[in-house]
Amino acid sequence: MLDQAREMFTWIPNAFIKYPCTREGLRAAEQSVGSDIRVNMTLCFSQAQAAAVYAATNGAKVPVYVSPFVGRLDDIGENGVDLVANVKRMYAAGDGHVAVLTIEQLLYCFSIDTDLVTVPAKVLDDWARNSFPMPDGNFKYTATGKPMLYQELALNQPWQSFDIQHELTRKGIEKFAADYRATLSQTA
Repeated sequence: MLDQAREMFTWIPNAFIKYPCTREGLRAAEQSVGSDIRVNMTLCFSQAQAAAVYAATNGAKVPVYVSPFVGRLDDIGENGVDLVANVKRMYAAGDGHVAVLTIEQLLYCFSIDTDLVTVPAKVLDDWARNSFPMPDGNFKYTATGKPMLYQELALNQPWQSFDIQHELTRKGIEKFAADYRATLSQTA
């Protein structure tokens, strides 16, 4: 992963290289920030994974992004935006080198001052059709899944000390690999 990242970073020097929230991805991220390669940690589904991202990228000279996949958590009956709020709360005690990147629930993310969002086109279309509303003091997000409770995690621990295993991370990597193989077979 690191060799590919170094090569890709030469193509577009201000790119953010995506790594999955796995042991290998965190190891590559740790080495990347040491080489001033910008990092976006993807397939994040737990607060422990986000804490490991923080620890692995400590000392980064440019912002690092962590990408909680809110919609996929919602799909399995968990309140995905709770993860965003919990990670922002946890990171508030840190030095600010990691920012939160989220998917879906755009207005809620605006209402809690999320640093950056990645939004599917259909959500942007809906937002535009509704004249780009912004949340005000009366905005309430109605969660549909079970709450994800906040965990007290010390950000100054080695990244290897966090339990980063999550079934959705594994499934996300499997889906990416299958899509990649399908693309290669179509171009061959």
